[in-house]
Amino acid sequence: MNFIITPSQLLLYGIAIAAGLVYLPYIVVAYGRLRIGIDMNAPRAMFDRLPDYAKRATWAHQNSFEVFALFAAAALTAYVTNVASDRTSLYIIAFLVARFLFNLFYILDLPWLRSPMWAIGMVCIGGLFSASLF
Repeated sequence: MNFIITPSQLLLYGIAIAAGLVYLPYIVVAYGRLRIGIDMNAPRAMFDRLPDYAKRATWAHQNSFEVFALFAAAALTAYVTNVASDRTSLYIIAFLVARFLFNLFYILDLPWLRSPMWAIGMVCIGGLFSASLF
């Protein structure tokens, strides 16, 4: 059995993993909601009562949606232009690690660490687009 992932496969797997990372902070939001008691009649109105860490997790979750669209477009562009390489693999892996850490640092309220992770993610997206163009 061969477990080697090609750069082309990593582009597609990266999109799937990034989609999962969108929902990772929501686990913390759900925990916060359980701690204050879930109001099924007004679930969005609960936000003001959430602990601060759960509020930050909500914001990380929302930011993940915003960046996922750009990342998926960049990865798919690299895939369809057939430029998958070790360089694009590095962009994918660096993006996924940066986004995981971004979520963690956001929830832990460490903006001086969170912001560089956001920047790394954006550089990776730019790198994927750039690889497709040149």
